[in-house]
Amino acid sequence: MSEIMIILPKERFKALRGKDIASILHESLPKIEETLKAEREDLLREKVSKLEEKLREMEREIEELKEFYEKALRDKEFMMAERDRLRVENAELREKVEEKRRELEKVHGS
Repeated sequence: MSEIMIILPKERFKALRGKDIASILHESLPKIEETLKAEREDLLREKVSKLEEKLREMEREIEELKEFYEKALRDKEFMMAERDRLRVENAELREKVEEKRRELEKVHGS
């Protein structure tokens, strides 16, 4: 069994002198339990509030990451399309250069 220490003001102690302390404590236990439960509930409410705030923060971060990821996918698709367009354009330009080179060879070769 653990020990409980109760500290009282001198006047209160004198008023309790000669009375049945055990019965007074026994009568006070329900009030004490109620007070402790209320304090515990307050503490738990604070923890819940902090956890809810942390959850909201994490949800915001997830949303930001989701937006970043979606933008990265759009950018990737754009870059792939641009690469394909440039590849086709490059092939066309190469063909034109090759054609010009052949024409010049014909002119200079003849």
